[in-house]
Amino acid sequence: MGGVIIFILLLTSVKSQHNNVCSRPELDDNIDTSGIQRFISPGVEVALSCKQGYTPVLGPRKIVCTVSGQWTKTKFQCIPKLCPYPDPVTNGEMYYEDTTYQSMINYTCNEGYILTGSSFSVCQANGTWSSSAPLCTPVTCGLAPIPQFGLVIYSRRVRGGTVDYGMVATYSCLPPYAVFGKATAECTASGYWTETPECEMVMCPPPENIERGYVSNNNKLEYDFKEKVRYGCRGDYVLEGSLEVVCQRDGKWSEKPSCKAPCSVGIQRGRILYKGVKTWIEDFNPNVVLHKDVVSVYCMNKVMKCGYAVTTQCMDGTLNIPECFEEPNAINYTVHSNLLPSEIEQC
Repeated sequence: MGGVIIFILLLTSVKSQHNNVCSRPELDDNIDTSGIQRFISPGVEVALSCKQGYTPVLGPRKIVCTVSGQWTKTKFQCIPKLCPYPDPVTNGEMYYEDTTYQSMINYTCNEGYILTGSSFSVCQANGTWSSSAPLCTPVTCGLAPIPQFGLVIYSRRVRGGTVDYGMVATYSCLPPYAVFGKATAECTASGYWTETPECEMVMCPPPENIERGYVSNNNKLEYDFKEKVRYGCRGDYVLEGSLEVVCQRDGKWSEKPSCKAPCSVGIQRGRILYKGVKTWIEDFNPNVVLHKDVVSVYCMNKVMKCGYAVTTQCMDGTLNIPECFEEPNAINYTVHSNLLPSEIEQC
C-alpha cells in the first residue's frame, strides 16, 4: 500500500513539472525554429527569425510563453527573397516562372548559335542570381568556296577568314561562263556552306533577223554568255519588245522584238485629229500613222446636232474607222464644209 502512495506522488510530481509549460510552438516552415526547446517555462520569450533566403514581415517578432501554457499571438511571416528580373539574351531564349528564392532560369540559344556560360541560374538566398546570363555566339563557317571562273559577293561585310551563321554568298561567273546550280549558298548551323554551284561555258549562235528589221551586229559565229545585240526596224516600222537581246545561260537568245507596220487613215473626205492637230485628210501627207498611235475622226450626234471625236488606234498596219463616221459627199465637203461634224459645235 505504501508503494502505491509513492507512485502516485511521483506521477503528481511529474505532471506538476509539465503543467502550465509551453510545448514547441507551431510555426510556418520558413521560420527558423533551431534552438527552441521542446518545453518552455512560462514567461520565457522566444525571438523569431527567418530561415536563410527569406525576409521577415509583420510582427511581433517574438512570442512569450504564458502561465496558461499558451504562446502569445503573432502574425510574423517569412516571405521568399526576390531576385531582379533577368536581362534578355540576345539570339537566345530564357524560361522561368518566378524570380523568388530558389527559382531557376533555363537558357537556350537560337538555331545557329552556341551557348557560352551556364545554361541555368538559381535565385540565391542573398537575392542575387547564381550566374549571369550566358552569351549566344554565332556558329562560324570558313570563307565560301569559289568555283573556277567564278566570283562571290557576300550579303554582309567580311572581316578575316570566317563568317557568321546565316551569311549568304551570291555567285556569278566570268563570261562566257554561267552559273549552273543554285546561285546562292548559306553558312548553316552545322558550320558548313550549302552546295557550291559550278561555272560552265555558254555560247549562243548568231541571232536571227526579224521581219522588216535588222540586227546591229551579226558578223560573229558565236556569242558569249550575257553578250548583247540590238535590233532596229526599217522605215516607219516600230520596234515592239526589247531593243536588246542577251545570250542566256541555256545557250539561247532572250525573246526577239518585232517590227510593227504603220497605218494609213482610210477616208477620202473629212477632218481628223492627230497628235493634237486638226487636219483635213487631203493635207495629211504622207498619210501615215505609226503603230499604236491614236487618231480621231468626227461623228454627228443627230439628236443634239453636235459633233464629237471618236478615237481609233493603229495596230500593226490596221486602223479601223469607227462605224459612226459618215463620209460626206463631194458637194457637202466642198460647199458646206462648215456643217461637217468636225466644224460645228462639239457635244
